[in-house]
Amino acid sequence: MKRVEANDAGAMMVLGNHYHNGQIGLQQDRGKALELWTQAAKLGSSDVHFHLGIINCEGGDSKKSKFHYEAAAMAGHEVARSNLGTMEAQSGNMGQAEKHWTIAASAGEYKAMKNLLIAINQGLTSRATIDATLIAYNKSCAEMRSDARDSAIRLHIIIIGSR
Repeated sequence: MKRVEANDAGAMMVLGNHYHNGQIGLQQDRGKALELWTQAAKLGSSDVHFHLGIINCEGGDSKKSKFHYEAAAMAGHEVARSNLGTMEAQSGNMGQAEKHWTIAASAGEYKAMKNLLIAINQGLTSRATIDATLIAYNKSCAEMRSDARDSAIRLHIIIIGSR
């Protein structure tokens, strides 16, 4: 609560999640959750903008969803940018979709690269775009690679496999 009072966007997001789900002894209050998330978004949290993009998309408000995805993407949230590409593709704007997916994939976003590969298989993008983006994607993934990350992935696979 002290972090929320200090305008910590991350704390607001977490507390909003707890209100949304009725966790840690809090009564479920989706209005309070939305209030906290909105306040955190105004503070510039790309994660909160992304989260609000998902919520508005699921609620059928594509205009608000796009607004929040754009805010998150402008702050460097690559999954939000990938989702923007999907929204553009669904609207028939493949030029914009390709642009969003290329940026996101070049930063290592798997889903964006996958969408570009689907687009080339459907004849909706060029081989040159795919080739250049794939090089940037592989480079980005290589830069993110570390022994600690590989260990965490192996542990995650073990945990998932034991369920």
